[in-house]
Amino acid sequence: MLSKVLKVCLLLPLTLVNSLAVVAAPTRNIALDSGQKNQTVECDILIVGGGLAGAGAAYESLLGGKTVCLTELTDWVGGQISSQGTSALDDRPTQNKLNFFPRGYLELKARLNKYPKGNCWVSTTCFLPQDGQKVLTDELQEAASKGGGTLKWFPSTIIKELDIQKVAGSGTGKQIVSAIGIQHSPAPGTPPLNTEPLSQTIKDAYTYQDSPRFQKTIIKFVPPNNRKDALTSWYVIEATETGELIALADVPYRLGIDPRSYLEPSSSSATGDTYCTQGFTYTFAMEKTAEPQKNEMPPFYLQYAPYYSYERKDLANFDLVFTYRRISNPNPGQATSFPPFHFTTPTPTVGDISMQNWTWGNDYRPGTSKDNLIYTREQLKATGQLNSGGWLGGLRIETLQKGEENALGFYYWLVEGTTDSQLGDGFKTKEPNNRYLQGLDSPMGTVHGLSKFPYIRESRRIIGRRYPLMEDGFSITEIDISRKDYQVDYYKKTLGVDAYHRLLALISEEEKSDGPGSPSDKVKQRARSIIYPDSVGLGSYAVDFHPCMTLSPPEKRGNKEKAGERKGQGIAYPFQIPLRSLIPGEIDNLLVTGKSIAMSHLVAAACRVDSFEWSSGAAAGQTALFSLEKNLLPYQLLEDPLLNDSRLRELQKRLNKSGNPTAFPDTSIFNESWQNWK
Repeated sequence: MLSKVLKVCLLLPLTLVNSLAVVAAPTRNIALDSGQKNQTVECDILIVGGGLAGAGAAYESLLGGKTVCLTELTDWVGGQISSQGTSALDDRPTQNKLNFFPRGYLELKARLNKYPKGNCWVSTTCFLPQDGQKVLTDELQEAASKGGGTLKWFPSTIIKELDIQKVAGSGTGKQIVSAIGIQHSPAPGTPPLNTEPLSQTIKDAYTYQDSPRFQKTIIKFVPPNNRKDALTSWYVIEATETGELIALADVPYRLGIDPRSYLEPSSSSATGDTYCTQGFTYTFAMEKTAEPQKNEMPPFYLQYAPYYSYERKDLANFDLVFTYRRISNPNPGQATSFPPFHFTTPTPTVGDISMQNWTWGNDYRPGTSKDNLIYTREQLKATGQLNSGGWLGGLRIETLQKGEENALGFYYWLVEGTTDSQLGDGFKTKEPNNRYLQGLDSPMGTVHGLSKFPYIRESRRIIGRRYPLMEDGFSITEIDISRKDYQVDYYKKTLGVDAYHRLLALISEEEKSDGPGSPSDKVKQRARSIIYPDSVGLGSYAVDFHPCMTLSPPEKRGNKEKAGERKGQGIAYPFQIPLRSLIPGEIDNLLVTGKSIAMSHLVAAACRVDSFEWSSGAAAGQTALFSLEKNLLPYQLLEDPLLNDSRLRELQKRLNKSGNPTAFPDTSIFNESWQNWK
């Protein structure tokens, strides 16, 4: 039953956080409350964001003996596997069978496999979020001990401001020379952290002043003083879930749908749409019970009820949905099936727990300028968040709150609902023998029972630095990784003759680029992804969309997904992560990783999973280590137009030798046998 505490948290207006004034404090002159804590912390590498990308970067940096500052908005490290509650690793079958992952991710999986498994059918590794937090914390601490590094962990900490200055002798002349963070803790006499959902506390967390709810510690992160003659004294790694630093630094980036082109032929929009990003999800956990539970209808339920659905007839089975992401199963039930799926039935015993992450359920999918979650640059300027001291995280708080309500409504629909928005009558029955799990000792570690932070599928994405032959900046594109047959009539009709022929030239097995009109209308299509000469990591996942909805609000009765957005969905070849995708165009000592690398929105749909995040983070960590050692800036490794710098080859050799592969087995321009990769 939804507790009174939970209802109070979600139903009270945002009085507390809305009453706090934003302190417009310049970076070097912060106005502090009397007695407020203030400290300066040195580190070789500052990593902002404690998800799997940040953890991968920290792991490699600690093994390299560096002092690492790792900040995270929540109080758990791990992102997807912990604070976001999506504790089921999304690894593809072939890569999983070969066990071909970065060394730190392999260790993470091995450690998780020592804990009780959840017997889910979506993954071979399902587990409790608090176990993910514990395992990753231990792994990072042991990496520091083994490598001689130092981990300075800053939970419940955000970056408020960046001090970006001109530095003589660097590429753009711009570097981050310090960063200001705010760490929050409960004020005396107030409840512990994770009592209220995020929408109720996030604005307060980004505000300098102490409040009735939180005490603040202001932290200035700076590089060490022992590298005075170096090109840079430290590196900053962007690893947040929504690309906070690239927005805060105001470097060039993209958001939402890219315009359709011969590089993005499956895009649903001819002109692009910055407001349409993939849906975000507040996860929660529920437990099978022997007796029916009293589940009280949330007062906002009827607003969201028209949205919920099993989505497809072959998914319209409660036990199937329950076991989809079952994260704890001490007593496996009977083997059964709901064709074509096979699973074991839920058992009414303590500890048979499911985590929910469902497209037409607790996914919240805004897609208009009225309700988009991640603010565009124009919206950030209009709301004052790009002003000095004005940064508040770059998210629409009202949409966060609606995502929380939508998730709680989905639980009620699962157990008490009898309607289905996509399938109609006759598919949904009540399932009252289930309990909503909440409390600080619950799987999500929150009083309210929702994940501490929503699972974010799509972020701001940098435009890679401009080089000779890449005047528009670099980005990984759809045709670099997709297995789609681009020679069907659809693409010729939507692209036009010239663009279609440019597409054929790029996807042909011979990879000729003879210009528009040169190829015939039929070519032998390349049967692998693009091979990048500057690869520093790898990924393998389908182009998997949870598209935005067309109308506002998303839960509006009869609302539809954005037309054509699933056109790009489908399987992809195993692919590489080029170094070019980690290097932004404006700042020389900033590396970008995770969901914010230089890639199109279609590619991003294949780059939001666990192993990719870790691989891109490990690449950033190793690149920072190498650059500090060699006294170079990462962009310098890519200045050769043919990407044939000997130092780049040395970095790649180090990555591969250390157990961070930069290519899949048998990757070669002569190998076109990738169709069997699952």
